[in-house]
Amino acid sequence: MLRPISMVRLTVSLTVLASDVQGMLTALRYLIGSTRLETGCLNCSAWADANAILHYEEEWATEEDIRRHVRSASFTSLLAVLELAREPPLVRFEFVKTTRGLDYVAEVRQETLRGDSEAGVSDARPRSR
Repeated sequence: MLRPISMVRLTVSLTVLASDVQGMLTALRYLIGSTRLETGCLNCSAWADANAILHYEEEWATEEDIRRHVRSASFTSLLAVLELAREPPLVRFEFVKTTRGLDYVAEVRQETLRGDSEAGVSDARPRSR
């Protein structure tokens, strides 16, 4: 059976100290279980290469699926893991016609904040670097 071509792919590459590879990889793999259960998730995986670079990838059926995911608590947990990297991570959202970076996260999460403030709900913002 052929697997459908995903509309959106999130790829993350982050450099960590060699001594931190296993701990960071364990943290990323912990997040995979709940991410795979989310509606629209086609695939989610994490691995390390020989140069102490961690790779994390998610594939989503639709942009709406990944938008919902970016607003989720599990994505907030992913951001917390990324903040532990010794260098800023390379984050790419690959759409059928375009590629975006962390600006996409800011846009989607800002939409949520605007919606919550209009409803009178406050939300803690993730700390920035």
